[in-house]
Amino acid sequence: MIQKNKGFRSIYRRGGLYLVGLIVLFIGIGILTTIKPAYRISSETISNLTNDIDSSTFLYLLGMENRVFTEAYPEDKRMPSLTSTLLQVATSVKPNDPRSLLGNELPGFSEFDSRILIAGEGTDYTNLPIESSPPLEDVLKDREAVVEDTEDKEKQEQQSEKNEKDEDKKETPTTGDRDVVYIYNTHNRESFLPHLPGVTDPNQANHKEVNITKVSDRLAESLENNGIGTSVDKSDISNILNEKGWSYGQSYDASREVAEEVLASNKDIQYVFDLHRDALPREKTTKKINGKNYARIMFVVGLEHANHEKNLKVASELHHLVEEKYPGLSRGIITKAGARVNGVYNQDLTENALLVEFGGVGNNLDELYRSADAVADVFSEFYWDAEKVDASSEGE
Repeated sequence: MIQKNKGFRSIYRRGGLYLVGLIVLFIGIGILTTIKPAYRISSETISNLTNDIDSSTFLYLLGMENRVFTEAYPEDKRMPSLTSTLLQVATSVKPNDPRSLLGNELPGFSEFDSRILIAGEGTDYTNLPIESSPPLEDVLKDREAVVEDTEDKEKQEQQSEKNEKDEDKKETPTTGDRDVVYIYNTHNRESFLPHLPGVTDPNQANHKEVNITKVSDRLAESLENNGIGTSVDKSDISNILNEKGWSYGQSYDASREVAEEVLASNKDIQYVFDLHRDALPREKTTKKINGKNYARIMFVVGLEHANHEKNLKVASELHHLVEEKYPGLSRGIITKAGARVNGVYNQDLTENALLVEFGGVGNNLDELYRSADAVADVFSEFYWDAEKVDASSEGE
């Protein structure tokens, strides 16, 4: 009799707990659905809270309900710690990653919060791209620049070789009057120390004429030589910032207005490149290939927009193609998201938008031009192969 009473009490206790749980659940739902929209927990908030949780955690949770998912659980992964996961959700601090804590406490340390999606030769978290952010008045300052035109002979030789190859071809592909590639420079005055006498501080390496736009012009010229119509934007973004009274940190807002206008007026554009130069020293951004120095490149993809997976696909394909033909030229692909970074980089404007770091502050134009020619060479093969596939699909 006593045992039967204990059994009833146990059932009543469990039933009471379930009832209390249901009441709390319905009250919670009622609160969430009746409070003002400004105070509700949005899907974006939930996404941000869970964004950095290891994907194996979710796989493990699914496996608790369906054993099939456990077959895909990585062998080198242990069951996630509940306390670590809750700490990560509550504070965004990852117990096994000190960058998540130090990045919030040390000025400038957030630069290391980027993620390496594909590491090129020698790429690790000690040599990620550095984006200098000098005051706008320093960017606009007049400086002396020297450019020695030493690559004319090399350029003529390359053009001669190309002409010989073109003569052997029955028909050279071309986009005709259509400009299918658009190149612009958000930080258009980023320059290079070898061409700025007396300047040694990377943050001071800015010039109104001798800058990254010359690399854009060279890339466009090389693409045109391969039959790909290309337009280069000549907007002085730094000057636009000054006219609007904006800070240097608003450069992407200014370049966005320019890019949006161009894309709206030219529906033929299929690929958009925003060219930058890194602030890392020369030894980190230079590679010798076939006896000649090249300025290394790196692809940067922002994750805070819907197109990022398609942008990543294009970046990944180009990285691998570059590495096949010019080993060591690409430093890889990094992704950026979160606090203190832009996270979009105007790449939401089209699914084929890329930000490419060309060389570093210590590279000279000869090295940069070689890299521009190499990228044009690889991209041209990529573009025309894609055109052939599209033509075949339409034919079927």
